[in-house]
Amino acid sequence: MPSIKFSNVLLKSCPRSVEYPSLYCRSTAPWFYDQEADGWRLSEKGQFDFTTYFSSLSVKKLVRYASATAFTLEIDVKGAACNIVQTTADAFAGHPVELEETTVEVPASDEWRHVSLDLKVDDKAIIVGFKIDTSGVVFVRNGAYFVTVPHELREVNLLLSTTTFKKEDYIKRNVALLKSEILDSDDELASHFGVLVVDNGRTLEADSLSAAGIKVCPNANVGGAGGFARGMIEALESEKNYTHILLMDDDVAVSPESVRRTFNLLRIVNDDYVDAFISGAMLNYEAGNEQWEDTGYMTPEGYCHPAKPRLCLTKFEDVVYNEAYRVPEEIKRLHQRYAAWWYCCIPVKTIRTKGMPLPYFVRYDDAEYGIRCSPEFMTMEGICIWHDPFDKRYNAANELYQTTRNELVAQFTTGFAKNSDFEKEIYHKLTLELKKFGYSGAELILDAFEDFLKGPDCYSAKGFAEASFMGANKRKEKLVPLVEVQNRAHELGLNFSLSQIDRQSIESDQPRGMAERAADYVTNNWQRAIVREGSGYAVIPAMGGVYPAGAIRGKKYIIAIDWYNRSGVIRVKDVKRYKEIERRYKADLKKYKSKKRELGQAYEKSHSRVTSVAFWKEYLGMNKNQDPAL
Repeated sequence: MPSIKFSNVLLKSCPRSVEYPSLYCRSTAPWFYDQEADGWRLSEKGQFDFTTYFSSLSVKKLVRYASATAFTLEIDVKGAACNIVQTTADAFAGHPVELEETTVEVPASDEWRHVSLDLKVDDKAIIVGFKIDTSGVVFVRNGAYFVTVPHELREVNLLLSTTTFKKEDYIKRNVALLKSEILDSDDELASHFGVLVVDNGRTLEADSLSAAGIKVCPNANVGGAGGFARGMIEALESEKNYTHILLMDDDVAVSPESVRRTFNLLRIVNDDYVDAFISGAMLNYEAGNEQWEDTGYMTPEGYCHPAKPRLCLTKFEDVVYNEAYRVPEEIKRLHQRYAAWWYCCIPVKTIRTKGMPLPYFVRYDDAEYGIRCSPEFMTMEGICIWHDPFDKRYNAANELYQTTRNELVAQFTTGFAKNSDFEKEIYHKLTLELKKFGYSGAELILDAFEDFLKGPDCYSAKGFAEASFMGANKRKEKLVPLVEVQNRAHELGLNFSLSQIDRQSIESDQPRGMAERAADYVTNNWQRAIVREGSGYAVIPAMGGVYPAGAIRGKKYIIAIDWYNRSGVIRVKDVKRYKEIERRYKADLKKYKSKKRELGQAYEKSHSRVTSVAFWKEYLGMNKNQDPAL
């Protein structure tokens, strides 16, 4: 039976390992790389526990995904005498359990000694790892887990495709890491791996960044969806016979070890998971031990939601929970789960059978594709990226215009999220913006609704994706520096002072009684049925989706603040504008209901066209004699 080196015992010298060392090794003493010794220095007598997010082994999942039958730890050590003992954890483990019978006593030595430890794994084990008890300074290197499977290894060729638009620093850093740690290494992956950078901004120096195994591809500004579609076409038509494409955002930090584990998992996967997608978890770029999402799903209410709760991956019990987690039945029954394209590995044969993405710019391209393909999903500790958290970069053009249009287009075209009520979701989203005097946001929602009503020839026309995105960004509410908010407040005669504002006051709400709730429902904050001018002001978060109902009720002004970016805007109650938006919505809804059947037929008919390679080549300007910048 074949055995492969599946994953490395990961130790890193980087700011993240300094700030969150317990992602790699929990210890009672410092550890760091010693260049002279060519190994990691466990600096003094103590305990060094490698049962961590990056350095343990997810045996439960390897049995499920790969039918794995045996596991081995291999590691080199030298220095003071030490003991190496296997650890294990079941679903209830609050700390690693040492299996004393596996203890290997390593005598003191100035020469490297190789230690091989056959790991004991029972049916209850979720993860396994090891601890090193040292009597003094010990050096370690070449730590790795080997996995044995009862079937032949699969031939895998992996293309990593990342799309960028003027984010050169992220791209250059990630490409340099992938080059130095994979392409220039003696790892078997190196000869089965390629990197494609799709440059939508056309600002990268292609010649200087390109190298053996790395290609920079200038592309039209067609958003993430168009960039990833270009990557899919390259994978389909490459002479390198790529079996899988790994889609990855540009504005992320990646560990090459995640790519290595992805490749190795694909090589050993069993027949049940051979067509599965591998989904990399999203960790918080700013708080690197926080996991925000590890696959998501569309809720019945029409919103994207993580399939797991947020977890702290420096907590041992959360590492175990993360690997033991079973997606709840109520989520499974929806059949609306997806893997986000910040890190998603897709079999190339799936693209051949299921087609290409829909021609969006951003938003829901990944969700629609995942739900349309309906694959099994594989996730595993150590397969992840770090990404900026969403609540720090809210953009109304994305969250109000793009999502509104794209969810309807997808549902009508490919049957996306059939168990989600997007008509009701649009109504609730619109109403929320109006209650908060977010008239610009409400108008963006209706802009999107009306563009959907134009039919599939509108959104799929060449140039429309970029133009509509740029237009929505121009029309969205403009936030200004807080000092300008303060000046505007003084002009309006408001007793508002930035010195009295902090995050707590921005995010606070006020309680409401039943009568107040009923009045707010009927009047939409006193803008319909019973109209009142309002008085005073409320300070609320600028981000959409939040509803500080008690704070805003009865007010004339709303000061919306993005505390993280130190900006904000003052909204003024405008009943006339409210009524215009309400009339517009009713007219749009009437048109929608009268055309729903016709729209459904038109969008459904367009499905095969807009997801074909031929369409996308034309859309991207890849056909002969066409300028690819068009």
